[in-house]
Amino acid sequence: MAPIADSRQQFDEIPTVVGIFSAFGLVFSVSLFAWICCQRKSSKSNKTPPYKFVHVLKGVDIYPENLNSKKKFGADDKSEAKNKSAMPKNSLHLDLEKRDLNGNFPKTTTKMQGSPDLENSSPKHFAERKKDSVSPDSLKSITSLSSEDKQDKLGTLFFSLEYNFEKKAFVVNIKEARGLPAMDEQSMTSDPYIKMTILPEKKHKVKTRVLRKTLDPAFDETFTFYGIPYSQIQDLTLHFMILSFDRFSRDDVIGEVLIPLAGIELSEGRLLMDREIIKRNVRKSSGRGELLVSLCYQSTTNTLTVVVLKARHLPKSDVSGLSDPYVKVNLYHAKKRISKKKTHVKKCTPNAVFNELFVFDIPCEGLDDISIEFLVLDSDRGSRNEVIGRLTLGSSAEGTGGEHWKEICEYPRRQIAKWHMLCDG
Repeated sequence: MAPIADSRQQFDEIPTVVGIFSAFGLVFSVSLFAWICCQRKSSKSNKTPPYKFVHVLKGVDIYPENLNSKKKFGADDKSEAKNKSAMPKNSLHLDLEKRDLNGNFPKTTTKMQGSPDLENSSPKHFAERKKDSVSPDSLKSITSLSSEDKQDKLGTLFFSLEYNFEKKAFVVNIKEARGLPAMDEQSMTSDPYIKMTILPEKKHKVKTRVLRKTLDPAFDETFTFYGIPYSQIQDLTLHFMILSFDRFSRDDVIGEVLIPLAGIELSEGRLLMDREIIKRNVRKSSGRGELLVSLCYQSTTNTLTVVVLKARHLPKSDVSGLSDPYVKVNLYHAKKRISKKKTHVKKCTPNAVFNELFVFDIPCEGLDDISIEFLVLDSDRGSRNEVIGRLTLGSSAEGTGGEHWKEICEYPRRQIAKWHMLCDG
């Protein structure tokens, strides 16, 4: 009986041992799983994702790079001021320029070269010159300026140019602007952003983000234009338009900067440049050009046929050289617009040929209360289209407009064409 009791006791201990080993195995498995998850999470957090977004503009990819390290405004101004006092002025820009597309710092440093206007000065000399501009003598001269001189100063734009021979890409970095005027009279500040166009073809148009309530915006946005041969760089011109965003009306134009690339050498590395922002060159009111239109009044059907034929001697655009004209036709009854049409856009020409016909239904008998308006506009994809000239035909119109209208009323069913001088829009 004793051996049988011992064997039963051994069988009773086996489940207890198996349960203990299973508990230890479960704890070990859970610990191992938790350790593996922590390792994966830490490895993912150490990777720097390549931040870049793509704009496709007529087959040209534009990559705004270096989107991290943005400056903050408003509540963080005080903390940034403390950080700036503990570091040199040019350290921020040099660090950002050393980063690649993934935000990493390469081992080899890029060769920095000053612009011709800076007399090939290094970033150190650039910072020293800015320090000299804040000397006591300069402060006295600034305080002695009249109010008109202060209004003429529109600030300074800082940017860099570079050509990547490996990728055959032209790189423009819009760094910052300083000393912009306040366009909002209530808050005494601005919401600036910058539009950049590569002239003369106006095919490549980009713009920065809007920075709220600041007169010293730091954009630090890089635009890379692929497919531009280095041999064509000398024939290009950069046009920067500095604007202030307005939510309820048309954006305010602060000024512009025009940079002809002829004579600028980009083969030795990046060029750091700065230019004073000048007032926008508004086109003169004289010489708006001429417009050839043909009209025919059908008394039986009570319709008016309008043919926009040609435009000639249109004024050049303010910076791009040539306009992209099109014509908008508005029909008025008792000074109220009742219908509108428009032609196609003709690219880069001062002498456009439209040859487009429009038929308007007249809501009343006769043309006594009817007038027609022709607006010649310059098409601009990046901003609001600008009026080149205006022409009004009607019974109360003066000059050739009134004479032309009188003829089509006296000779219905006859197509009558005339050239007309455009007046200011």
